[in-house]
Amino acid sequence: MEDASVLKVKERGPWDLKLNFCGYAKTQPLHSFGPAVRPHYLLHYVLSGEGNYYVGNKQYHVKEQQGFLIEPDVLTFYQADAENPWEYIWVGFSGSIASDIMSGMGLTSDFPVFNHENSSELKNLVDQMMECRTMSTSNELKRNGLLYLFFSILARDHVSYRLSGNNENIYISKAVEFIRNNYHAGIKVMDIANYLCINRSYLYTLFQKHLDITPQKYLHTFRLTKACELLGLTDYPIGSIALSCGYSDPMVFSRIFRQIIGKTPSDYRKEMYQQNETHDKK
Repeated sequence: MEDASVLKVKERGPWDLKLNFCGYAKTQPLHSFGPAVRPHYLLHYVLSGEGNYYVGNKQYHVKEQQGFLIEPDVLTFYQADAENPWEYIWVGFSGSIASDIMSGMGLTSDFPVFNHENSSELKNLVDQMMECRTMSTSNELKRNGLLYLFFSILARDHVSYRLSGNNENIYISKAVEFIRNNYHAGIKVMDIANYLCINRSYLYTLFQKHLDITPQKYLHTFRLTKACELLGLTDYPIGSIALSCGYSDPMVFSRIFRQIIGKTPSDYRKEMYQQNETHDKK
């Protein structure tokens, strides 16, 4: 048994991120749920007490100021402690970006448990969600807005339950994704570090350790790879190509291009044209 209050939300329309239900419970000793699967993501956060979370062949002991993620269509079981049972809040959610938000915070099937110290902020947000009980458009927008804020606070402050090389790989993956999406915008290494919420020296260490290259050189190499494509496939002016690849100064672009590629952009383009002409004659 548990003393619980729950808000279940009626499905209505597609959302990038949508609150499906939320609630609060003070459980009885050994209260449990499952084994069961859920159709949505579900995140529990423990306000007090402790218990165990089981997913696959893994068991996690989860206590005050920790939480655990349940992924859709994954068989899980969780149970409150016999002596010190859980008091927790939860949010159930879905949407096209739900998976990206979870992985962006480092919450995955391998690392489903997290730490977070600001329990009062999270509890307050769930309380506000619970107050928006009607199906009006205003309340629907407010509930989903509070859900975004819930994850914003969680992402700002949470500390991963288990530090390992996989966490480092997440940083690398997110850094590469950020470069791929923003290389044309003139970003700098400090922008990448700020996006990941880590300092520049740690970013340098990660790139050297996992990619054997500095973040600065990786960024330049990525940009110049795109530049080489444009030089070989288009007649765009070199200045336009430089700007398209994140270099506002064509002279800087040409200098870096020569340092890394080994020739000037003009020479590279001529070489590509000659290769294409030779290939066409065959």
